[in-house]
Amino acid sequence: MGNQHHDIVVVGGGSAGYAAARTAREAGADMAIVDQGPLGGLCILRGCMPSKAILRSSEVMSLMGRAAEFGLLPVEPRADLAAIIERKERLIREFADYRIEQLRDPGFTLYEDRAVFLSPEELKVGDRVLTASSFIISTGSVPRHVPIPGLDEVGYLTSDEILDLRERPESMIVLGGGAVALELAQFFCRIGTQVTLIQRSHHILSDGDEDLARPVEDCFREEGMEVLTGTQLHCFTSEDGMRVAHLTHAGEEKSPSAQIILQALGRRPNIDGLGLDKAGVAVSDNLVVVDEEMRTSQAHIFAVGDVNARNEIVHIAIQQGEMAGYNATHPGRPAHRMDDRLNLQVTFTDPVVATLGYSEKQCQAQDIPYLVACYPFADHGKAMCLGEIHGCVKLICQPRTGELVGAHIVGPEAGELIHELAAVMYYHGNVRDLLQIPHYHPTLAEIITYPAEQLCEQLE
Repeated sequence: MGNQHHDIVVVGGGSAGYAAARTAREAGADMAIVDQGPLGGLCILRGCMPSKAILRSSEVMSLMGRAAEFGLLPVEPRADLAAIIERKERLIREFADYRIEQLRDPGFTLYEDRAVFLSPEELKVGDRVLTASSFIISTGSVPRHVPIPGLDEVGYLTSDEILDLRERPESMIVLGGGAVALELAQFFCRIGTQVTLIQRSHHILSDGDEDLARPVEDCFREEGMEVLTGTQLHCFTSEDGMRVAHLTHAGEEKSPSAQIILQALGRRPNIDGLGLDKAGVAVSDNLVVVDEEMRTSQAHIFAVGDVNARNEIVHIAIQQGEMAGYNATHPGRPAHRMDDRLNLQVTFTDPVVATLGYSEKQCQAQDIPYLVACYPFADHGKAMCLGEIHGCVKLICQPRTGELVGAHIVGPEAGELIHELAAVMYYHGNVRDLLQIPHYHPTLAEIITYPAEQLCEQLE
């Protein structure tokens, strides 16, 4: 067994890991990356990129089905799931090949093998033992197992597996009300699968405000999806080749059945077998504990991305990776820290849901004083012309200064529109600033000015 020393060893070559390695290398560090494969990372292989590729197909199909609404001859589009998946795979191969090329850059030493900590200073990789001044853990996440009676016995697919499905199922039960569950539920509903969505909480997207979730639920139901919120799920059985969910909803016992089940009840850090106990790295509720500098309980060991579960968002994972790479290579300088004010999340349903900063729910829970204003897309000229009238723009500001502390958009192009508000919040701008920024007419973006005007009136 050979030994090898590097300045920094990154365990995991996904988005966060590569960002950490690149940042540290630019600072002059001798870098090693350990990844047992497949190379590419979750976002590229099983996450944001493949899911958005297939969602585009269902978006186009939905628009085609609305032809008559716009004065066009109606059409009846049909989905070819195998062709949709083939397009997704072509795109993913391009993304993955590029990332693999980056990982195999001569500026890095790449070990394609399993990593296990032997101690806080030693990492076993294949038949080698690596030592380093710092380690950065970025092993990502895996689907979370949820112990629901009968679920394992009847069988299910996770979001990792369903992205390879090439034959459209006639019916599907989707468990979960988060972004992954909602995006995939709407995709399959739009291509012709009868979908039943089961959510335990009172509304979908339960971490956020209810008024942001309801327009999405309404659209789902309009498109033919059965949405069951506030459910108590008892168990699963199998009858005549169908999977049956036994639950209580609105005080009634129900038993929806489907050909397949999509279990989309979240993910957990991928740390099994990593030997974190030997490394002395603290783990709480299966999450690697980190501080604002991304350091674990061992100051020379960092954890970034999904593995610390602070925010399971790719751009935040990249920020964390860059931060860890910088902090590991600049011990004598002030550390870089996360700015949680700018926590931005987008759910790519139709309508899109984009949230930034504080929600009303968070303000109320933390006794934070606030002002709020909301304006509907149904009363916005450009949205009406587009036929995209579901949802609203909701702004939250400090009652004394008017500083914008929360921005939420449910509606067309919400994932794009939210970035103007992110820029304003980055510079600690206020709602008066929003009125000074020119907004072309007619555009979707000008809707932001209407709740801003309402808040300015409240300030005055």
